[in-house]
Amino acid sequence: MRGSPLFLCLFSMSCWVNLLPTAGDKIFHFGACRISMSMTEIRAGFTAIKANIQSRDPIRTLSILSHPHSLHKVKSSDRCCITYQLFTFYVDKVFKHCRTEDSFVNRKISSIANSFLSTRRKLGQCHDQNNCVCGEESTEKFKQILANYEGLNVTSAAMKSLGELDILLDWMEKSR
Repeated sequence: MRGSPLFLCLFSMSCWVNLLPTAGDKIFHFGACRISMSMTEIRAGFTAIKANIQSRDPIRTLSILSHPHSLHKVKSSDRCCITYQLFTFYVDKVFKHCRTEDSFVNRKISSIANSFLSTRRKLGQCHDQNNCVCGEESTEKFKQILANYEGLNVTSAAMKSLGELDILLDWMEKSR
């Protein structure tokens, strides 16, 4: 019986440690959802390829994620929904069409895509538990983002969206 309190204490500590984010991870609050993700890893990967990706964007007068339908104006109650939609958008549409002749750039894109996929799974679990409600505002903003994307050819739209990743990352960090 003497070992039981020690075992219980060690077990409790190991559970608590498993709940902490790993080094470099940040906790983001999207409505009722709390998601841990490595923003440092995503930012580093994007920074390494940003100039290369943005130089491939032939249309500088249009933005997929920016004004007048800015993410910065999304209500906090809609952040979970639009974040889930955007991560799904990037995983299902953008990353699939971002291939270059440069293997270094492709590896960075793949790494960012894997981070997005992992985060989308976490957001999806929260979304599926009905903790993530899509309001009219987030639905309209996402429809506009899709319309902007679908107004271009697939490769151009994907590269432009990837080149605008810093807009999404900045919005996420500001809404923490």
